[in-house]
Amino acid sequence: MSAWASDAFCASLVRLAPSSVAVYRRDLEAFVAWAGRYSLATPSAVGRKDLRRYLAGLTRDGYAPRTVSRKASVLRRYFRWAEQSGRCPGDPCIGLSTPTGTSRLPEVLSERAVERILAGQAPATSGDPPLRRLRDDAVLELLYGSGLRVAELCALRPEDLDLRGARIRVTGKGGRQRLLPLSAPAVQAVKRYLDAHPASAGAGAETDLAAGPDDGSLFWNQRGRPLGPRDVRRILDRRAPEPTHPHALRHTFATHLLDGGADLRSVQELLGHRSVGTTQVYTHVSLRRLRSVIESAHPRG
Repeated sequence: MSAWASDAFCASLVRLAPSSVAVYRRDLEAFVAWAGRYSLATPSAVGRKDLRRYLAGLTRDGYAPRTVSRKASVLRRYFRWAEQSGRCPGDPCIGLSTPTGTSRLPEVLSERAVERILAGQAPATSGDPPLRRLRDDAVLELLYGSGLRVAELCALRPEDLDLRGARIRVTGKGGRQRLLPLSAPAVQAVKRYLDAHPASAGAGAETDLAAGPDDGSLFWNQRGRPLGPRDVRRILDRRAPEPTHPHALRHTFATHLLDGGADLRSVQELLGHRSVGTTQVYTHVSLRRLRSVIESAHPRG
């Protein structure tokens, strides 16, 4: 991989989240492995026909159009970087066409499903230790009540909270910060968690969540480490009556706001989207839900 300088390329992706950088690295390494089988040992040896053959092979292998499109985007960014850094005499991705992929609407939970998740009514939660239960309550209320990304939630620190003012400071993609309102249930859930946390309970207090080296994180897992995306997924797995994923709570937050009459620009600001076009997908979800109501309730539906 030294000829491809994958480490240097990934280091240049300073505006991407670590999880996104990992995807870029994985997609690039998959292409490099393919190129090696065809004696394409350096970026400068790759031409547009090679890229077309690679992407066509992915389609034949059954990859979804969205996945092929993502992999093509990674290659575009890589070869643009390779050209700018002098590792490639030209950009072979210029003029490269790829499938645009199907437009999938985001998964949105019903209000009843959200209530069950927040209330912890799933059988798996019946024996939850007390502090873990309080932490999970706070995590889920923040995800749904403020529409946080999972990475944003995991990066929270106590100083980001203003519980008296019912506000929270969130650091989103590209290091951009935004100040979000907290719902009343979220304020109460976070207060209960903080009051019971080892840091608040005093030295030597025994709880069911370990407090590891103090790096300033708001949420911890049972191993004494800052809460990570996998931990958040496990929380939802314990709570959800049916399989879903943490980002569905963010989708649901946005859709429920639009269903309730919020304007698109406000939802864009709350979600931290740079472009309102990214937020518009939720209008399609909202209209679809309204259409189903009309079909089921209107005499001419």
